[in-house]
Amino acid sequence: MEQKLEELAARLRAAEDQLDILRLLNRYGPLVDSGSAAEAADLWVAGGGYDFTGVTGDGTRVEAPRGLAALYQTDVHTDLVATGVAHLTARPHITLHGETADAVGYSLVIRREDDHWYLWRAAINHWALARTADGWRITERYNRVLDGSLESRATMRRILADP
Repeated sequence: MEQKLEELAARLRAAEDQLDILRLLNRYGPLVDSGSAAEAADLWVAGGGYDFTGVTGDGTRVEAPRGLAALYQTDVHTDLVATGVAHLTARPHITLHGETADAVGYSLVIRREDDHWYLWRAAINHWALARTADGWRITERYNRVLDGSLESRATMRRILADP
């Protein structure tokens, strides 16, 4: 009976961890789209990073919390917020490793232009996460635009680590 209770407790903890990670990742869009730069940056551990395909097509990495908060306060981002934008995180595939986890999934950015909305950016993401005293936090986010590149396809294949 004791073994069954331990197994059940482990399964419950894993389910709670997955739910907590989903909640964390789904806070991102509403925070950045509402102009809550500091709160969005606090989803990361201090020193954690966000590596994304930049405007030039190269990878750009910014560090939490200051670099991320500054990114969300740039004219480009604040203009998006003022016009109307939605950063959507698709439900990722989550792999737990005890006190750390990996999540692989898509993200979409929808922009408003005049009286219509359109898909502006689609990307694949690999989030590395860690359990902290404040709950789950992002340690690294690797984001590549879906442009058919080797990098974007390699990022998609990271899901194969946990079939």
